[in-house]
Amino acid sequence: MKVLGVQLLGTVCIAAWTVVTMLITFKIIDKTVGLRVSKEEEIKGLDSTEHGLPSAYADFVYAVENIDYTDAVAVTGDVPVAEAVEVKAVPTFEKPVKDGVKFTKVEIICKERMLETLKNAMTNIGITGMTVSHVMGCGVQKGRPEYYRGVAVEPTLLPKIQVDIVVSKVPVREVIETAKKVLYTGHIGDGKIFVYDVENVVKVRTGEEGYDALQDVE
Repeated sequence: MKVLGVQLLGTVCIAAWTVVTMLITFKIIDKTVGLRVSKEEEIKGLDSTEHGLPSAYADFVYAVENIDYTDAVAVTGDVPVAEAVEVKAVPTFEKPVKDGVKFTKVEIICKERMLETLKNAMTNIGITGMTVSHVMGCGVQKGRPEYYRGVAVEPTLLPKIQVDIVVSKVPVREVIETAKKVLYTGHIGDGKIFVYDVENVVKVRTGEEGYDALQDVE
């Protein structure tokens, strides 16, 4: 029992020394560089913000991308929505109209984690068909660099998604305003929206063209 008591005393002493030392160490770190990341980085995940990866665990990538962040995303930045989610119209020499109906393509580029929220919002306004592509992007908007703990972050390629939607019945302005509303967090780089004129739409399965070709996929 004496030997056992000596071992237990040694264990308790080591545990006590470790707790006191680490409390002091973490307190110093917290008061200097800080222990916590920002709320946006917590929601987005450190795999993306620290390493530029959608997930560090390949088997769980799809599960992570399908999480609905509708209630988790909070507006924490102070960048105007016009700068955070830019809308760029791509002009043509004439607006194509077929049989009195105009077709418009809305191209939305945003962060991967916003896909489910954006998709649900589009469905709610009557958009039931869209094309989603994984893309890479980088850039400094209006000369404003991003900062991490006070240090400017060099532009780097980050995973993005590109959502393409062609509309005729649903108003284009409604699509744009809905996308801006769900994508905006108040930070530079929330997304970009491009608007294009479309000459015609052809449904391969049925051969339908124009307005009729969009009625079950718009």
